[in-house]
Amino acid sequence: MKRQSGASAVEFAILLPFLVLLVFGIIEFGLLLYNQQVITNASREGARAAIVGHCPGAVGITRKTDAEIRQIVTDYCINPNDTTKKRLITFSNTNNPPATTIDPSRTDCTPGHEVLGVWTGGSGMTVGDDVTVTVTYSYTFLLPTILGFGPTKLLTAKTVMKMESAP
Repeated sequence: MKRQSGASAVEFAILLPFLVLLVFGIIEFGLLLYNQQVITNASREGARAAIVGHCPGAVGITRKTDAEIRQIVTDYCINPNDTTKKRLITFSNTNNPPATTIDPSRTDCTPGHEVLGVWTGGSGMTVGDDVTVTVTYSYTFLLPTILGFGPTKLLTAKTVMKMESAP
């Protein structure tokens, strides 16, 4: 019987790294899925504002500008007035809010925190024309960041909506 003492501790020590890896994998997948949903909702909010948005105080009906659409997408991802209430979850070493740009070449503004809002459309569009809003976010993984290196995954969400008539 004495030969068996400590066998369970050895078995547990062998299995523990795999169990920890499994738990981290489940958490990581959940965070990745959550962030994908956030940028999908942000692209939908941007597209919706583009097709029906009106500038406050404007005479007649005017559509939102490119800058306003980019700001709506960024504001959805992170609250500019309170950075503790951001929707995107990241484990990057920088603490800056996501940057929005309309440049489709994907120039890095802040590594690990880029949200690139690209939309086609403008005031010359007519009812029934398509408006496309694409949001791209560079997600930094949790486990590699803890270990000191950090690969990223580029998450992309695209929403296409038709321009609506003015109310």
